[in-house]
Amino acid sequence: MEIIVKGRNAEISDRFREHVEEKLSKIEQFAPRAQRVDVEVTHEPNRAQADTSEKIEITVIDKGPVIRAEAAASDRLASLDLATTKLIERLRRARDRRKDHRRKDHVREVPELNIDLDELNKDLREKPKADGDEEKIPTELGQAVEKQLGDSPVIVRQKLHEAAPMSVDQALYEMELVGHPFFLFIDEETKQPCVVYHRHGWTYGVIRLNTVVSD
Repeated sequence: MEIIVKGRNAEISDRFREHVEEKLSKIEQFAPRAQRVDVEVTHEPNRAQADTSEKIEITVIDKGPVIRAEAAASDRLASLDLATTKLIERLRRARDRRKDHRRKDHVREVPELNIDLDELNKDLREKPKADGDEEKIPTELGQAVEKQLGDSPVIVRQKLHEAAPMSVDQALYEMELVGHPFFLFIDEETKQPCVVYHRHGWTYGVIRLNTVVSD
């Protein structure tokens, strides 16, 4: 299992990398098939956000659904501890779900990739592409493209993912694994683009798009 640590507005020391690798070594207990773990460290320089200035996002790339957790604190090590705790809980939940499916002798194929809308809105503070870059829409899987809206400070980041059809139940499950309030997917029965989202309490909603275009 490869662990990749990268910083955004943050310097990553060798000592911290070693601490991350040691901290995340237990991931293999819950996800033995994990291929890669991406750890992104972001430093917020704004003093008004000092209590959450150190943000850490951990993403586990497995043969199943993507599992992600993030946390922010004033201390980088504390942020890592919080994010790791959330991640282990989601990994445990995914492992238990797989065990339940085996006991019921009901094995289903789990998509390797999914569409993650959070990637489209993530970190609007990122630097836009240089002037003269004509690329507008990503054309390769995993490719990210940014564009500034006119003279405004708003930057839109697009990223291309592969979408494997799934059920509403699976979409809700994967939404919980990445810790997001909504999740975009293709319904395996109707082939419609859909969004599941968290409303309140244990209530969820589903938005379906009718893609049929009339003449």
